[in-house]
Amino acid sequence: MEKFSRVLRGYDPDEVNSFLDKVIAKVETMVKEIEEKDKKISDYQTLEEENKKLNDKVAQFLRMEENLKRAILMAEKTSEQIKLTAYQERDIIVGDAKKNANRIVNEALLKADEIEKEADNLRRNMIIFKRKLKENLETQLELVDDIEKIEI
Repeated sequence: MEKFSRVLRGYDPDEVNSFLDKVIAKVETMVKEIEEKDKKISDYQTLEEENKKLNDKVAQFLRMEENLKRAILMAEKTSEQIKLTAYQERDIIVGDAKKNANRIVNEALLKADEIEKEADNLRRNMIIFKRKLKENLETQLELVDDIEKIEI
């Protein structure tokens, strides 16, 4: 505590005024420090809020990442299942196609055999027809010869 000199009507006004100026300067300095500290506290609170928001966003992105990982795994499993189903369907289709091809080939072979038999029958019939025609013609020629021998 500061002591003031005594003068005729109390304390020395210059000393008191000087002291008050010092007190005012000190109070103003303290007020500025308090305001700066309040600003820093406010800035820290703002930073804390932003940090909380960023942490929330990071947590949200982590959840999204987990969801995406699960979705990718599900898509991979589904893709494998689709491939497996496609391979099975392919095998069934190929098997059916082979059966149909074998059936068609067998039917074609049977039809070819029938046609060949018919062709053989036609050849035989043609040979028989030619032979009979030849015989008929020879018989007719013999008749013509016989007729020529007869004198009218």
